[in-house]
Amino acid sequence: MAAPRALLRACCPASWRRGPSRTLSSQSSLGQGPNPKYDLSQGDPDSKKGLLGSMTSRFYDVQQLREWIFSFWSWNLYRKNKTFSYTAKHFGPNVAAAYFVLTQGGAVRFQGQEWIGAQDMRQFLRNSPQLKMLLLEEVDASGCVINYYGLENLVFLPALRSLRLCGCPYVDDWCLSRLHSLSSCLQELSLAGCPRVTERGLACLHHLGNLQRLDISDLPAVSNKGLTQILVEEMLPDCEVVGADYADGLEPLSEEEEEEKAAG
Repeated sequence: MAAPRALLRACCPASWRRGPSRTLSSQSSLGQGPNPKYDLSQGDPDSKKGLLGSMTSRFYDVQQLREWIFSFWSWNLYRKNKTFSYTAKHFGPNVAAAYFVLTQGGAVRFQGQEWIGAQDMRQFLRNSPQLKMLLLEEVDASGCVINYYGLENLVFLPALRSLRLCGCPYVDDWCLSRLHSLSSCLQELSLAGCPRVTERGLACLHHLGNLQRLDISDLPAVSNKGLTQILVEEMLPDCEVVGADYADGLEPLSEEEEEEKAAG
């Protein structure tokens, strides 16, 4: 237990460790006989919460472990969405954007080239000096953990024509508000299956005047999909909006209303 406890104390802020330390080793009598004060017997009311709930009420280490896991998760998400400034400085923004997408498991296509996937990372790194002379045209980041900050690697590409963000769990309305810098080049955008995109985010796409195809299928946070599609089509008259039916969100007519409609 010494190594995990040292790890928790090293990674947690000092504010979490104020007051006397209560740990499994210091407060229990493990190896020294029973300790009635910390006996997890069936008669203990806290035992109904389960073992984890009982330990949480007695030992700070469990709570610190949960907080450390959350901190590590947040740091890992930040790390995966950092700006590849060093790569952009030496190889240009197109190679830096491609490298960012490939590290997340996506795929890219440069002008006049075939698709490059995450499995082609070694070949991509070898050819990066030649690729820096080409423009990045298509990005498929479906299922990647791209968030608002990670889009910094993509929103300044001068020739990006197609961007697929299908099923990205952290793409939200704030992310869509950053896409206005691609208004002069972006022609195809797919947001299918993004759980955090709402009508507010779709309204931010009015800047994308050159958009020709928009996929808004399977957006659980959009309440009235049929009305939303109508509004998006009016906002982008030259764009093909797919993924929603006009009848989605409309209540079906009753039998009396259907008879009146047929008679009238």
